[in-house]
Amino acid sequence: MRRVGTLVSLGLVLVGIGACTNSLEIPIETPIQPKLDVSPFQRVLVAGFIAGGTDEVDANLETVRLLRSQLRTRSSLKIIEADVVPLTEVAAEHARPAEGEPPADGSSALAVNLPKKIKDEKDLESYDFVFGDVEYWKKIGEEFQNPLIVTGTVLFTPHSASGFVQREQEVYDSFGRRVVQPVRTYMERKGFILRPKFIFIDGRTGTQLYSETFREQVLYNPQQNTPALSSYFELMDRLIPSFLGTLSSQKIRGARYLLK
Repeated sequence: MRRVGTLVSLGLVLVGIGACTNSLEIPIETPIQPKLDVSPFQRVLVAGFIAGGTDEVDANLETVRLLRSQLRTRSSLKIIEADVVPLTEVAAEHARPAEGEPPADGSSALAVNLPKKIKDEKDLESYDFVFGDVEYWKKIGEEFQNPLIVTGTVLFTPHSASGFVQREQEVYDSFGRRVVQPVRTYMERKGFILRPKFIFIDGRTGTQLYSETFREQVLYNPQQNTPALSSYFELMDRLIPSFLGTLSSQKIRGARYLLK
């Protein structure tokens, strides 16, 4: 009888566990506060970027367009529609060769060597002085009624990598049944790397408020022919939420499960 009682008790426990397998999904949203206090500003100017890498994409123009579009629908700040600033040209105007003579008109200029073509991050470092030019950015701010200014650098470069890649392959077993098995294959894939750095400048003072750097990459199989512009948008799509999270509160959607 004692053994029967134990079995009955065990059965009741199993029934109870089985009953709890039914659950109720409750969607939740977790608010995330912005990284930057934008309350002093009513307007935002996505000015322009120092861009380099591949010539297949105008990363300056495309980044300005994309960020303005995103902010227009997902930010409370008013978007200033203005011409895209060719920052590379602006930098060249404010610089002179390190071994050269100062400008004949007596205007101030920094002694730096600017690369003719921006190919990597080292080339971009030559342009860092532009973002520290307080007077220049203050002048831009005065022109557009002291907005929050978004600028920075964008490096979009081709990339390739070789190695073993795991993929799924359909095979048929001895009974003629279709089976999907993982297969490791050595292949050379090509794609792109996107390295944007977003710099936020106070248009009232011309000083930097915050900056953040990202890195995303994508690789494609040899048979896949993806245009450079499509890859650019694919990579930007991954980091846009983080960019928006700098300026406005965002909500992360998730779910909790209650056992019935």
